[in-house]
Amino acid sequence: MVHNLLLFVRSRGSAPQRHRRIGTTRIIEEFSLDTPKNSAKSDELVPMRAMLAGARRKEPALLTQIQSLVRAESPSDHKAAVDACGAVIAAQVGALLGRIKLHRQRAFGDVIEARFGPRRSKGSDGPILLLGHIDTVWPVGTLKTMPCRVSDGRLWGPGALDMKAGVAMALTAIEMLVEASLLDREIVLLLNSDEEVGSPVSRPITERLAEESSAVYVLEPAQGLAYKTARKGTGDWRIDIKGVAAHAGVDFSKGASALRELASVVETVSGWTDLKRGLTVSVGRAGGGSKTNVIPAEAWAEVDVRIARKADGPRIERKFAALKPVDRRCSIKVTGGINRPPMERTRGTVVLYRRARALAAELGVVLDEAATGGASDGNFTSALGIPTLDGMGAVGEGAHAQHESILLEHLAPRTALLAGMLTR
Repeated sequence: MVHNLLLFVRSRGSAPQRHRRIGTTRIIEEFSLDTPKNSAKSDELVPMRAMLAGARRKEPALLTQIQSLVRAESPSDHKAAVDACGAVIAAQVGALLGRIKLHRQRAFGDVIEARFGPRRSKGSDGPILLLGHIDTVWPVGTLKTMPCRVSDGRLWGPGALDMKAGVAMALTAIEMLVEASLLDREIVLLLNSDEEVGSPVSRPITERLAEESSAVYVLEPAQGLAYKTARKGTGDWRIDIKGVAAHAGVDFSKGASALRELASVVETVSGWTDLKRGLTVSVGRAGGGSKTNVIPAEAWAEVDVRIARKADGPRIERKFAALKPVDRRCSIKVTGGINRPPMERTRGTVVLYRRARALAAELGVVLDEAATGGASDGNFTSALGIPTLDGMGAVGEGAHAQHESILLEHLAPRTALLAGMLTR
């Protein structure tokens, strides 16, 4: 049997006015809401201490939920596995009376769109978009060598941090608000199935829903303890060079080395790095040649580019397109481009962060902001001009690594903070 947390809420300078139910255990508390007297919502806001109390009582169920998602392995390239993980989430959405829509895919898992709360009426504020993904970088079978377990104050397992804990936190925050009858605006939860491979099929869905929304909260892991207000954009290029093969001893002068040409190209593109602008160009993989006694006729390189400013995207694309061989007997083919634009620190994002920081302060938590070189689907929404706040998921370490884990002590406070942001 579920018991309710009964809150006795009092606005500043007034007698106690109402009871609120949030959480799973019955207690009575009296709070003074620290809100401006002219605020239309001053009598409606639930204190963050109450949110935290509710989140703490949900924590055992939240932990179980995260474990069930981690154990539903879901690598990006395994549609059946991703869809099986999605089915677990769909059942949880149904239990919350969410309105679910599956965007069917052929090559990737189905994209999940779930809506909660009242449907948006004409002229009202747009919904809040909770943005996440359920695919991971870990192949099916990883659990055999990297089991899901709880120890040393952490939950360990493939995809725990990036980002199944964030998905479970969002569902728990929504559950808290539903039970307390506090969900007075529409919330859209979008869970993509291809984020780890560049979001080739989900990007149009993300952008369409973002354009309908007033704000986007991204459920990716925290940067340390901080929310993310800026991310670099990303680009990927492949450079293929064709030379002229020849015997390295007999016909050396008749050959045109593709590897030597590649070496020149590597030096050129690496020189485009500009750390002051937040622009980096890194040749991560390269290869070529066939035998040591043959002048190499082919060579290739794969290049990672990160940009902090949207304007640098077209500029770096023009540079790659203009690459020419030093040895005219060689030819260069360049493919690729900017995949995700940067998430710049916009005014709208700063407003969201300051709101979150104020709510965190009510919990006794200092919430910093951070910028990171990694990208997320939040890059797409921010580039559209939609206020976007990232890193609102779990705290931990080891994303994409054998020691991937989340810190349990931060689950309840960050879930409460997320719930608070959904009511403001």
